Amino acid sequence: MQLRDYILRRVIILPILILGVSIIVFVLTRVGGSPIGIYLSHEMTPDEVAQIEARFNLDQPVWVQYIYWARGIFQGDFGWSGVAAAPVTDVFPNKLAATMELAIASGLVAVFLGISLGTYAGARRNRLPDHATRIVAVSGASLPQFWFGILLLIVFWANLGLAPIGRSDASIWSSISHPTGIYTVDAILAGSISAFWDAIWHLILPALTLGYGATAIIARMMRSSLVEELQQDYVDAARAKGLAERIVLRRHARRNALVPTVTVIGLTFGFLLQGTITVEIIFRWPGLGRWMADSVLRGDQATLMTYVLFTSVLFLLVNLVVDVIYAYLDRRVTLGK
Repeated sequence: MQLRDYILRRVIILPILILGVSIIVFVLTRVGGSPIGIYLSHEMTPDEVAQIEARFNLDQPVWVQYIYWARGIFQGDFGWSGVAAAPVTDVFPNKLAATMELAIASGLVAVFLGISLGTYAGARRNRLPDHATRIVAVSGASLPQFWFGILLLIVFWANLGLAPIGRSDASIWSSISHPTGIYTVDAILAGSISAFWDAIWHLILPALTLGYGATAIIARMMRSSLVEELQQDYVDAARAKGLAERIVLRRHARRNALVPTVTVIGLTFGFLLQGTITVEIIFRWPGLGRWMADSVLRGDQATLMTYVLFTSVLFLLVNLVVDVIYAYLDRRVTLGK
């Protein structure tokens, strides 16, 4: 199957999958209880409660409520966030920008360190660099994320005072405009070096915390794949032709070793978005994670459904991108079969 036809088929199937996810999400949230509580106060009378239920169609059967909700989604109305006291569509973009910035920074750290460490260890199998990488991988996969974040916070913020928490310095943040909501990008667009370094400085600790576990997973996968590839006949043939070891490693073995690693990288990015909840709470990062935690405690169903629907669509798109990259790296792969 041609790449174009495969992408077209996946794009056609995507709305069906999103529809199924939306139905499951809606039904599960309604099984957990009515969202009416987020709109109520202690002073309201039963008649006022009934009016609110009628206004938001909460007095209708579940399938009718779903139709109204889905129609609102198509119209760009994702409901009212009781936590933010504003429409979800007004709050979600800014929260998403903050979380995406943190997730992308963490992903870049994980991919760069993971592939580099995995390649370095795989090329030096059972030697000191390999053993050191194993320690990094095991610790990264084993340490609880919240514990590692608190440890960094105690050392570099509380004791040494080297790294700040939060997303920015208030005075620097207010000195530039924010058309995208992504602080680093906005700083570049504004041409402000001080704002850019302020954004990077605030990103360091949360990005390291979030990316450390992913680094361990990517490094182990890259190391294992590279060790396997270096034992293949085509590597021996390349060496027999007199190619330098670095050429054999970079142009031949590492490219093939990246094939299974790419799958892990794609899925890891989706999990990075989910993992931001703990990190955002610890480092006071104003993103989706903190907002979702507050929404769970307050029973803010409109916000929760928007978040779950968004992450579901994101995972579907990430899987599509991973499959395409997989086919690009390994020409033997036949898409759709």
